[in-house]
Amino acid sequence: MEDVLAKLKEQQVFLPAGIYESGVRFLNERRDQEILNDFFHLLKKYDLADEEERGRRDSEMRKLFDQA
Repeated sequence: MEDVLAKLKEQQVFLPAGIYESGVRFLNERRDQEILNDFFHLLKKYDLADEEERGRRDSEMRKLFDQA
């Protein structure tokens, strides 16, 4: 959980504001390790991704937040 929150904060300047805020709320509740791994993977190297890849990841993160 701490690693995912650190990665989220690290990528904050690159993420759309709504995604960041939703991510913080998402992490305020207990999540199983598989979901945390999925979220971390979407955040990893987000800053290096091109616009199309960022859009795909944003969509995947929204789906992850909606499932919770």
